Amino acid sequence: QVQLVESGGGLVQAGGSLGLSCAASGSSFSVNVIGWYRQVPGNQRELVAIIRSDSTTNYADSVRGRFTISRDNAKNTVYLQMNSLKPEDTAVYYCYANVKIGNGGYRYWGQGTQVTVSS
Repeated sequence: QVQLVESGGGLVQAGGSLGLSCAASGSSFSVNVIGWYRQVPGNQRELVAIIRSDSTTNYADSVRGRFTISRDNAKNTVYLQMNSLKPEDTAVYYCYANVKIGNGGYRYWGQGTQVTVSS
């Protein structure tokens, strides 16, 4: 089993910045992909940004250039720096990880953290 513990988020005015972090813990696992999704009530969960073990990244078009994802492999932690925030960035942000345990691959989600951007 792998646990994802998120921190950060909160309330910020439009144009401001926030940072999120997510630490993966457990035993005998390696992280292939880790990142962030977000969800607004009534909508599907959508990709925000992910980073792979080789440090390649993917961003949603809506956040590219404003958000930066990074990871600390030694700490199994991923960070999301969110700048120039807009009201439409308001959502619950979920940490996601695709990990390898033994010969199997598994997906895990964090509990979610609220990000609210006021206009």
